[in-house]
Amino acid sequence: MKLSRRTWLQISSTTLIRMVTNTGFRMVFPFQPMLMEGLGISLETITRMYAGQSLIGIISPFLASLADTRGRRTGMLTGLILFCLGTLSASLFPTSLGFLLFLILSMLGKAIFDPSMQAYFGDTIPFERRGFVLGITETSWSLSFFLGMPIVGFLMERLGVMSPFLFLTALSVLSFLGILVMIPPDSTSSNNTQSILDNFNLVLRSGTALAGLGVMLLICTANQLVNVVFGVWLNQSFGLQIAALGGASALIGIAELLGEGGVSAIADKIGTHKAVAYGLIASVVSSAFLPLVGGSTSGAYLGLFVFFLTFEFTIVSLIPLMTGVLPEARGTVMALSIASANFGRGLGSWIAAPIFDGGFWHNALAAAVVNLLAILLLRYLIVSD
Repeated sequence: MKLSRRTWLQISSTTLIRMVTNTGFRMVFPFQPMLMEGLGISLETITRMYAGQSLIGIISPFLASLADTRGRRTGMLTGLILFCLGTLSASLFPTSLGFLLFLILSMLGKAIFDPSMQAYFGDTIPFERRGFVLGITETSWSLSFFLGMPIVGFLMERLGVMSPFLFLTALSVLSFLGILVMIPPDSTSSNNTQSILDNFNLVLRSGTALAGLGVMLLICTANQLVNVVFGVWLNQSFGLQIAALGGASALIGIAELLGEGGVSAIADKIGTHKAVAYGLIASVVSSAFLPLVGGSTSGAYLGLFVFFLTFEFTIVSLIPLMTGVLPEARGTVMALSIASANFGRGLGSWIAAPIFDGGFWHNALAAAVVNLLAILLLRYLIVSD
């Protein structure tokens, strides 16, 4: 199927919009020291804010199911309004409270916009082309690193620590207008007449949906087991400092982009289910071999590159596959997918440090085992959309 010019415009515009929201989501971590100094808050305080953000994220699926009950465009617009209010809060109130409001509102906005957008393309793009289309939209994650972070750093240096928030506010307003123009209004007749609880009940009664959510949780847990400790490992093993660790982060960004591009290139040709399976197998192998090749700096860089490449390919292949689960509650499924991913990241973060006490190779092997469990669960994820 050849995509129309209008569809290409929708794909490109939503990708750029997600790059804006992803930039807001990711920028707090590399620029955390500057934000702490500018806001006058301690490390303990800001980490508690992150914890609060994660706890609030538990309710995000209930809000994101708006895409099923009120329509896809309504969900996207609502998400952008919340994101805009979050960045505006930090701009108008450059205090710890304003920053906390930003963390919460921007996260909720992203948690509503993303599944609404994914559900929209799930409605309008044939299943055999969704891997290609959603793979393109997922490049917004890596693009926010390559393009968004340098812009944020430039603004902080020239105009002050809080200036990026005002910049993101302006971009979110433009994004809102872009959705109004590019995405057609929701049809009243096509809106789901079921309630939010009805949609959640459908998902919880579906073995296929639960299997997909379980796979999402497990692969994100496995990734986080390595993600939260690899910087400490590189520092302790090879004495790498800030500049070198920045190089490792850049390498991970390249791996993310290649993983996303790989899904667009081949996932539809081989089938998204097979793509997820192959990605998981490669993830198990890359996790198991990470300690073996990590005896030198170059080997550690190579191992991390392959590890994050296989993870990104796997998770981006899983997203279009999940759009084929329960089409009648597609928005709710995608919202719960994001919630599962966040829960997996939280679980991985919680257990990574105790495992690391035994050495980095424990984390790598634990990631391999968790990915093996995901492979076993994948057999129950049967999609015929």
